[in-house]
Amino acid sequence: MLRAALRESLPWVRSLPDDDAETFIHELTHAAREAATLDNLAPVAILLTQWRHTAEVHADPVLHELITREPEVDFGPTE
Repeated sequence: MLRAALRESLPWVRSLPDDDAETFIHELTHAAREAATLDNLAPVAILLTQWRHTAEVHADPVLHELITREPEVDFGPTE
């Protein structure tokens, strides 16, 4: 029921794979609960923006390929 409501109100949720959609719903309910106790909706806004960008990647095959493929070179050691 919640997933259907989210797909209606946030159409980009349809671009998320099922596992990601479930994770999004879990994170959204947690963030909303937290935001209510803090009386601050900023965490919810940030979460929605992050997941919308994730949906954009899933919706664009070229972008998805660029982001998910292994790099062709070794970038060297990290600090």
